[in-house]
Amino acid sequence: MSSSPADEPTRLRREATREALIEATAQIMLDEGYAAATSRRVAAQAGVKPALVHYYFPSMDDLFVAVLRDKAEAILERQRQAMAESEPLHALWQLNSAHDTQLFTEFLAMANHRKAILSEIVSYAMRFRDIEEGAMTLALKARGIDLELFPPVVMSMIMGSLARMVFHEQGLGITRGHDQARAFIEQCLERFEMPSWDPQPEIGQHERATPARSGVEEVAANLFRGEKLNRLSQGGNRRELEQDIHG
Repeated sequence: MSSSPADEPTRLRREATREALIEATAQIMLDEGYAAATSRRVAAQAGVKPALVHYYFPSMDDLFVAVLRDKAEAILERQRQAMAESEPLHALWQLNSAHDTQLFTEFLAMANHRKAILSEIVSYAMRFRDIEEGAMTLALKARGIDLELFPPVVMSMIMGSLARMVFHEQGLGITRGHDQARAFIEQCLERFEMPSWDPQPEIGQHERATPARSGVEEVAANLFRGEKLNRLSQGGNRRELEQDIHG
């Protein structure tokens, strides 16, 4: 049964309250750690009565899972946007160095004690890695790099892990080796980044176009349009992407 127009303000208020609770929980986790995110503390941060926390989320696990999904889906969307950049590997490096890395560290700590969180983290982590590995594979193939000597999954793990390590150490006041690490990654990015494709020249009205892109370029174009990445980041079949990549 569809809702009436009169129900719309109520629905919007409920959605706003639910979103406020999610954002309040995330902020507390960032500022004070996940252990501080109690139902009373979340309610106070969101400016609502404590009973409303359990009205929208029967348990704290339900609330934490909602926060994780909300932030993880936002990261997946930013990954898709990164793939549309002219330098997707650079964009992914910046994404791994972003503020959300700190929040996911809190979820990793929480996962040691909450199985519901653990299963969600594993699921999203695999989706993140699949996209990063797919991007790295396309870039390495386009550059003619030997994938046996430079396995894409390993290269993407090194860059992602190093970005997160630098971010976390900065928060602790540790800076030794960071400049060298950034310089090293910048050299890798310059070497392995997806090359720019020269646009095809304009074709006269009566001239017949001839194919100008290689198979790798076509796959890259499709990927950048989001056709493969959107499917992959939404839990699609990874083997289909690998078949397109490896041909």
